[in-house]
Amino acid sequence: MKINATVYRYDPESGEEPCFRDYTVDVNEGARVLNVLIAIKEQIDPTISFRYCCSAGQCGSCAVRVNGEPVLACMAEASDGMLVEPIKLPIIKDLVVDLQSYLKDMPGLVPCGCPDLPTREEIDRIKEVRDCIECLCCVSECPAFDVTDFLGPMVMRQEMRLALDSRDKRDRIPETVKEGLFTCTSCHRCVEVCPKDIKIQGKAIEKLREFANREGLTLPRHLEVAEFVRTQGKSVTKIKTSFLEQVPEYIKPYGDVKAEIGFFVGCMYDLRLPDTALDVIEVMKRNGIALIIPKEQVCCGSPLIRTGQTSFLEELKKKNVECFEKRGIKIVMTMCAGCGATLKNDYETPFRVMDINEVLNTYGITPPEKLDYRITYHDPCHLLRGQGISKEPRKLIELFTDDFVEMPARCCGSGGGVKSGLPDEAAELGRQRDEEIKKTGCDVVVSSCPFCEFHIQSCTDTPVKNIATMLLEGYRKKDSMA
Repeated sequence: MKINATVYRYDPESGEEPCFRDYTVDVNEGARVLNVLIAIKEQIDPTISFRYCCSAGQCGSCAVRVNGEPVLACMAEASDGMLVEPIKLPIIKDLVVDLQSYLKDMPGLVPCGCPDLPTREEIDRIKEVRDCIECLCCVSECPAFDVTDFLGPMVMRQEMRLALDSRDKRDRIPETVKEGLFTCTSCHRCVEVCPKDIKIQGKAIEKLREFANREGLTLPRHLEVAEFVRTQGKSVTKIKTSFLEQVPEYIKPYGDVKAEIGFFVGCMYDLRLPDTALDVIEVMKRNGIALIIPKEQVCCGSPLIRTGQTSFLEELKKKNVECFEKRGIKIVMTMCAGCGATLKNDYETPFRVMDINEVLNTYGITPPEKLDYRITYHDPCHLLRGQGISKEPRKLIELFTDDFVEMPARCCGSGGGVKSGLPDEAAELGRQRDEEIKKTGCDVVVSSCPFCEFHIQSCTDTPVKNIATMLLEGYRKKDSMA
C-alpha cells in the first residue's frame, strides 16, 4: 500500500532552517512507522536520519512523535498522512535527538557488600518500576522538566527502583529531593506516553515522597496543608460562608426525579468557590437529579497522597466512605477532578463514583440557550488522565456554544502540591497556558477543576469559568427569552 508521510528535517550544522518534507512510499499492509522511515531512506532520500536497533519495542532508540504523540516507531502502526517529528529534546539531526546528555548521569546501584539477595516481596515491588527502556518519551513530555531543573520522571523511576533494592547501600531520598522530587505536578503525562505502561507517578514519585516525609524532607508548605487537614478536615481555609453551610442535606429537583445521587463537594468548592458549587445545584435541579449531601464529609486526601503524607489517610477514607454508605447511596458525584480521581483510584468504595460531566451525559440534560462566546476548554490532568474523561465535557460545551476552539491539553501547574510548595514553577506553567489561551482568541476558558480554574485565572486576563456555571448561564438566557 502507499503511505504519505510528512517528516521533520533539520541539520543544525547546515545553517538551514528546520522544515517538513512530504514523502510517498510503498509498504506492506500493517507497516509500522519505522518501516515507512526505512522505505523513505532506501527508496527516496538516503540523507534522512533516525535511530532504531531492535525493531521489537525493547531498545527505546526509535522514539519519535507521530501526530503530536510520542511513540516507538517500531511499534506504532503507520497511517496515511501522518506527521513524524522528533521527541521534544535537543535535536542532533532530523529525528535523532540527544539522549546521551541525559542518560550519562543516570543513577546506578551502589553495592552494599552484603551477601543477601532481595526477597520475593522486594522483587515484586521492583518489577513495577524496572521495565524502562530509556526511550525518554516521559522526559520529553514532562511539564516540570520543561521549566525547572527537575531531572525528570525517568530518573525518579530509577531512584525508586534502587531505593527498593536491598543490595543498594545509599539513602536515595535526599538525592531525589535535590533532583526535583517535589517539582512533579502529578499530571500523569509520563504514564500516558510510557510505552511500557510504568506508573511512574504513583509507583515511584508518590512513594519517594512518602519516604521523604519519613525522613523529614517534606516541603514546609506541604506540612502546613497536612496539619490543616488533620485538625480541620479540609485542605484550604474558608474565605466566605461555605457551601455546606448554605445547603440542606437533601435537595429536590424542580420536576420529576430521574436519579438520587450523593454529592462529594471537595475542599475548594466548599470553602473557596462555593458559588460555583451552588451553580451545580441549580443545574441538577433543572435536570431532575436529586442530591444527597452529607455534611460530615472531609478532605478526600488527595493533597496528602500527592505530597507523600499518608500517615492518617485511612481515617479520611473511612469517614468519607461511611458518610455515603450509611445513607444507602449507590452513586457519588464529584465536581473536583482531583477528588474524583482520588475516590476512583485510591479508595475502595461500595458505591460508584462519577464525575459531574459523566452524570450529566448519562442522565441527559435539557439543552440551554446558546451563548455568544468563543469557548476553549482546559483539560484538567486529573480528569483527562486520572479519569479518562475527555469527550463528556466537550459534549456539554457544544450545547451552549457554536464557537468552540481546542487548545493543547497540558498541565497548568496547579497540581501535585506545586502551586503551594513551588509557586514560581506553577506561575511559569500558568504563563504557558495563557499563551495557548491567547492563540485561541477565546472569550471564555471553560474547565472542570477548582485548582485549574483558580490557578489559570491568576495567570490570564481571560475569564475562566466552570462548565456548570456556563450551563447555568445558558439556562438563564433561555429563561429571559421565554
